Amino acid sequence: MHPILKAIIPVANIITKTFGKSCEVAIHDLTQPENSVVYVANGTVTGRKEGQSFNHLIRQVLLSKKFKNDCTMNYTFETDDGKKIKSSSALIRNLEGEVVGMLCINYDLTLSYLIQEELENFLPQTVPEPSDGEETFEQDVVTIVDELIDNIIGTKDVGCLKRKDNLEIIRFMDEKGIFLVKGAIDKVAASMGLSKVTIYSYLDDVRGK
Repeated sequence: MHPILKAIIPVANIITKTFGKSCEVAIHDLTQPENSVVYVANGTVTGRKEGQSFNHLIRQVLLSKKFKNDCTMNYTFETDDGKKIKSSSALIRNLEGEVVGMLCINYDLTLSYLIQEELENFLPQTVPEPSDGEETFEQDVVTIVDELIDNIIGTKDVGCLKRKDNLEIIRFMDEKGIFLVKGAIDKVAASMGLSKVTIYSYLDDVRGK
């Protein structure tokens, strides 16, 4: 093992102790690339063993668009036994600036994905708002609301209703969410023989505006 890399061993140990059994840290001696793995802390995550060679140095570290300042962080791969691994790697240089090693942190995301899946199954699914910002409704909803309006007004002689009676009808409809449906104002105004301006005025009154 290159002498500089021996100083990295405590760093490897403290990382795995901090992040637990799902975390593995491997130290590579790139001066001996065919057997670059010279130390592994918690090798049960990927099965890494001393004497093995590197796997991801070229494709996922050096050639990555994320590679910057001798580091590539949070790339992913899958082990032969199906574990999903998030990995970060940092090159180690000697005093002359030559790359002599690499520190790799591997974290097993399998449990995290299982928890995510369980939460997604448990939590309610949200429905995105229409992109144009306008409310849209299935025709069945509009039809049902129209029928509700007919049922609310249909039993009343609208020509004989006083203002307070009209206000109570509007208050009831507003409380039940009738006016949340597009076109309801027009429908109510026509059914009650009133103008839309009057319906808006009644709504302002019942809402305390």
